[in-house]
Amino acid sequence: MEPNEKIRETVREGYTKIAKGNSGCCCGSSSPDKLAAGIGYTNDELEILPEGANMGLSCGNPTAIANLKSGQVVLDLGSGGGFDVFIAAKKVGPKGKSIGVDMTPEMISKARAGISKFTEKTGLDNVEFRLGEIEYLPAADASVDVVISNCVINLSPDKQQVWNEIARVLKPGGKACVSDLALKKPLPKDVLRSAAALVSCVAGAVGIDETIEMAGRAGLVDIQTDEKAYNIDVMADCSDPLYRQVKESLPRGAKLSDYIVSVNVTAFRTKE
Repeated sequence: MEPNEKIRETVREGYTKIAKGNSGCCCGSSSPDKLAAGIGYTNDELEILPEGANMGLSCGNPTAIANLKSGQVVLDLGSGGGFDVFIAAKKVGPKGKSIGVDMTPEMISKARAGISKFTEKTGLDNVEFRLGEIEYLPAADASVDVVISNCVINLSPDKQQVWNEIARVLKPGGKACVSDLALKKPLPKDVLRSAAALVSCVAGAVGIDETIEMAGRAGLVDIQTDEKAYNIDVMADCSDPLYRQVKESLPRGAKLSDYIVSVNVTAFRTKE
């Protein structure tokens, strides 16, 4: 198997287990509601979510930095159970559209199962979930006002291609709002070799400067980053085997926050 496809398959297998409930958390906490509140999601936002949509997979709050407006089309990369898709749908309203893309069929099924409950709670019918890879988005050129992503791009073995796709699908003047993990210093080799670290977003993390360069090469402009004080060590309370394995791979006395930080990235497609 080609190296990139091997990585995708490892990630897909890991998230299939999470979707089926065989793994409790990933880029987050064993208490999804506590994690969401800690990174800025409000009670009003969480109350409209279908059961199971909040899976504790967040490392930021892209819907907040996106400043979404009524009538916009939003595309969420790696939408999982639909957490940010449903929240974005409420913000863009009945004239808008909120679309999630995920490469794991079990995640797509889980998210689609929540649509009827979301509609029941909000009266909105503006949500869609599409099966696909974020390196080859199932979306037309210049069809999206805002691209969001929450702790997902680090899972891709071809991050430059992801940024190229973001630029392709954005309308002129459109905005990308990405929350992800970034490296503060190189990870230990044992962590880089860990499949658990890959699936939990840690092993795929790159430096903030590298992310800025990739977004720029894709043609995006006005690229801004914001490191968050959100404590990466909240992951330490996660009883999930993924994070146990990652922690066991760290040098004695080391913490995840010694190596990675949560960061928000915003960038724009030029107006044409």
